[in-house]
Amino acid sequence: MITTDILIIGAGPTGLFAVFEAGLLKLKCHIIDALPQIGGQLSELYPKKPIFDIPGYPSVLAGDLVNNLMEQIKQFQPGFTLNEKAETIQKLEDGTFLVTTNKGTEHYAKAVAIAGGLGSFEPRKPIIEDIEFYEDKGVEYFVKDPELFRNKKIVIAGGGDSALDWSIFLADVASEVTLVHRRNEFRGALDSVEKVQELKKQGKIHLITPAEVTGIRGAEKVEELDLEIDGAHTTIKTDYFIPLFGLTPKLGAIANWGLEIEKNAIKVNNALDYQTNIEGIYAIGDINTYPGKLKLILCGFHEATLMCQSVFNKLNPGKKYVLKYTTVSGVDGFDGTRKEAEKQVVKAIE
Repeated sequence: MITTDILIIGAGPTGLFAVFEAGLLKLKCHIIDALPQIGGQLSELYPKKPIFDIPGYPSVLAGDLVNNLMEQIKQFQPGFTLNEKAETIQKLEDGTFLVTTNKGTEHYAKAVAIAGGLGSFEPRKPIIEDIEFYEDKGVEYFVKDPELFRNKKIVIAGGGDSALDWSIFLADVASEVTLVHRRNEFRGALDSVEKVQELKKQGKIHLITPAEVTGIRGAEKVEELDLEIDGAHTTIKTDYFIPLFGLTPKLGAIANWGLEIEKNAIKVNNALDYQTNIEGIYAIGDINTYPGKLKLILCGFHEATLMCQSVFNKLNPGKKYVLKYTTVSGVDGFDGTRKEAEKQVVKAIE
């Protein structure tokens, strides 16, 4: 069983920043996320797109923001349970919580912070007959382990950043990469589009546009795909089909936890600490709702900060915490590191 002070459900920017604020209060965190990597929407949907409303950054790539947040919190040594969904929650007699994932991993925590963004993500599946039969038999909605495709023929479908980026990456892994998109134009970072263009010239990526995968063939696993290319029909051989059409957000099992839900979001007390109707369970970031709610990353950072202060007060009744600016107090990491401002020099001027 994994034991922690605050169990954070969601490894997006709000959940990651909560680790930092908790660390300042000497509270340990562990994070659960349904995706195979940290970063939430930022990593999965638009890692190479710029964000313009992060304080202090006129522009920062989504993927770089995730990397910076990870660098910021590494001194507090959070734990991660990735590629697993928080399935059930049990409030114990002493007010603590037992959260179990869909894979049976148990987490014991003194408080729970739901930072699930727009909810647990499920892949948008193309409407293809019998596609469910081929899932994990050649149909993959995520690239969890690139080595799975080593020296294999793969077909990627999609026209966004994920489809472009994985086509580029897997061009040096797979024996053959084919990128299929229903339009000639791609909605992705310009440098990614240009890289795919160059790899196409080099013969490392086969580009088929405008086209659409309409069927899957194979007795026990994916062997061939049916394509419709500008009104004509053809078949191509492949070992893997990777449709990358984005993700659909859903509350998932969290909707069954007895929390007060309003329009697919969790109602919280924004006048105090973003706690839900169940004491000890908080909701921060895009997944919560309250009067005047704005779904912005910087708002999630603010909510995470107040949530951590509330948990500290609950776990340390009667102990007064004096808030100090990090410029004055510095930052003491759980790993023994110490970050502080340079000492002032007292010296006479002659």
